[in-house]
Amino acid sequence: MPADRDKPSSPLARILANTAWLMGGKGFGAICSIVYLAILTRTLGLKGFGHFSLIFGTAQALIAIAGFQTWRVVVRYGAAHIHDKQWAAFGRLGMFAGVLDAMGAALGCVIAAVVFFAFAHLLDLNESYIVPGFLFCCAQLWALVSAPTGIVRALNKFQMAVYVEAVVPMGRLVGAVAVWLLAPSVGWFLFVWALVDLLEAALYWMMARRLAPESVQWRYLKDYRRTLEENPGLWHFFWVTFAGSTIDALTKNGPLLVVGGVIGTRAAGLYRLASQLSQALSKFSTMLTRSVYAEVSRMRVASTMQEFRRLAVQTSLIAGAGGIVVVLVALLAGRWLLGLIGGEDFEGGAAILVPLAIAASFDLASVAFEPVLHSTGKAQHSLTARLIGLAVMAVVVGTLLHFGAIGAAWGVAIGSAALYVVMGAMAFATLRKLQGEEPLQPAPQHGA
Repeated sequence: MPADRDKPSSPLARILANTAWLMGGKGFGAICSIVYLAILTRTLGLKGFGHFSLIFGTAQALIAIAGFQTWRVVVRYGAAHIHDKQWAAFGRLGMFAGVLDAMGAALGCVIAAVVFFAFAHLLDLNESYIVPGFLFCCAQLWALVSAPTGIVRALNKFQMAVYVEAVVPMGRLVGAVAVWLLAPSVGWFLFVWALVDLLEAALYWMMARRLAPESVQWRYLKDYRRTLEENPGLWHFFWVTFAGSTIDALTKNGPLLVVGGVIGTRAAGLYRLASQLSQALSKFSTMLTRSVYAEVSRMRVASTMQEFRRLAVQTSLIAGAGGIVVVLVALLAGRWLLGLIGGEDFEGGAAILVPLAIAASFDLASVAFEPVLHSTGKAQHSLTARLIGLAVMAVVVGTLLHFGAIGAAWGVAIGSAALYVVMGAMAFATLRKLQGEEPLQPAPQHGA
């Protein structure tokens, strides 16, 4: 592990270094994912892949509803504890987040039972996939590694996370090849995906324990009252960010479920592959978001307003350039990439890919907006912006759905554009109000 003195000194340099670490791992993962996606699509065909996509999309929607995204809480409040070297307080925060994750997983399993055993027909799912789909969703919910992820990011140990996260693409690739050769079916592919994700969750907790042995302790599980006392405003921040992440995930996965339920599983398969490819093209957005969020939280206790403003502007310019690249790749090579991965049956998804790439480019360009609002105590503004974006998307998707999956994709693009405009205006209005050279927000003083 590199020594701290060898790490970049400027905030932007740290963000780019952390993003480079994450992109290195995701670059490896992208190669693996292209191969296992090709195996999935070519083995299952358009309809089979549609069933797989609907089950996977349902799992992601359930994670959005019941997965509390506690990593944001750990990073937001943990930065002050780490700055003050209050490792016990950091441990209480991390273990409290772990308990919230477990409660969310249990709640999600109950919701999954209702969805699959009472309403599977609305998703146009084959009856033989109901039980495997339910079990897959339960596994996905318990494999959520939000709390240990937050611990690792708060400690600024992004390079360690790369090794653990490489388990997922490698495991899926090896498993996909095995299923392809031995027993190709939707059920076995779901089993492999679930097993690999559960393995990653276990490894993430082991890594968090290794990086912060003083903090990741069972005894802190009972100290939830003290956790709330040490982190004023935690509940408000938790519920606001949870609502925001839920809206974001529903925005990403809701259209897929609508396409599957209204148009059919073949259309869902086509939409899913195009969506997967657009997300792969904009993977830089996800990695940059993680790095920016951690660095902004660190600056909250260690930097000045002017440094903060400069970082937000620099990050937005870099992300905006990346968004342009995403759209160009989709326009020039989208049809070829879809055909390469899925075969001729999936080449028709090129028309879906372009608006989804435009939506991804807006997500990428807005990468600094939410961290700015969260770190300055304006998390409710980001929630308002997401609600507006979701409302715009819902209206446009409902209006254009008669055009099929293409109409749904353009609804997502227009909703993302609305979110970009509204959240961007809020973020830059907040930046203009920041004055002075004092720290962004002084670290709270904790009792012994």
